[in-house]
Amino acid sequence: MNTDTIQVWHGNIDDDRYYKNYWRALDADERVHAEKMKNNLLRNRYVVVRGSLRNILAEILDEQPEKIRIKMAVHGKPYLADYPELVFNLSHSAGAMVIAVSWNCRLGVDIECCKSRSGMAALVDKCFGVEEIAYWGGLPESQKIPEFYRYWTRKEAFVKATGRGIALGLDGCVINPESQTAFLRVPSGYGPASDWHVLDLALGQDVCSALVTDKAIVSVSLRKWNGLLKGQ
Repeated sequence: MNTDTIQVWHGNIDDDRYYKNYWRALDADERVHAEKMKNNLLRNRYVVVRGSLRNILAEILDEQPEKIRIKMAVHGKPYLADYPELVFNLSHSAGAMVIAVSWNCRLGVDIECCKSRSGMAALVDKCFGVEEIAYWGGLPESQKIPEFYRYWTRKEAFVKATGRGIALGLDGCVINPESQTAFLRVPSGYGPASDWHVLDLALGQDVCSALVTDKAIVSVSLRKWNGLLKGQ
């Protein structure tokens, strides 16, 4: 894997044809966590997501999936104990999954299935910056749902890239409505807004997904995850 490239894998986590192999790829803690989940659908999705992640990392590192040591940072962001220079992030919504992997940067990714939801305007008021609120409020009604999710996924990807998650506050990272791959502001302590880069990912109809990184986006490899495992 070229260290300048960001690999982005996406797929359907309700496709459980390789469930047994995904299960074998998990470490002991992940298996315990899965076994505690009472909802069969959520448990299956968890196993598919974690198994897919481990197999993607295994291909890059030429390791066995179950041997990869995934640890949690102070605020809960996962990292590789033995390869901290290889960074990754994942997200899933309903049956859709996205995993991003790169080297020597901060990286976050988010995916959301676009659907109408109650209280959308209240979420905009709470989580958007003043410039974003003005932009969204001026949109035709037909554009408000997709544009809400475009902004939401960009913001989620940013707070995940910082390692803080949503506790950092979505209203502090503000996308420029006039240049929607750039930030106007980010919270203090995370460098200038110009250090951060946004990429919207085209992953299918009625899905919004975004990647955010503090690394110049030189090359992105967008790949469909087909469920095949290391060595198969």
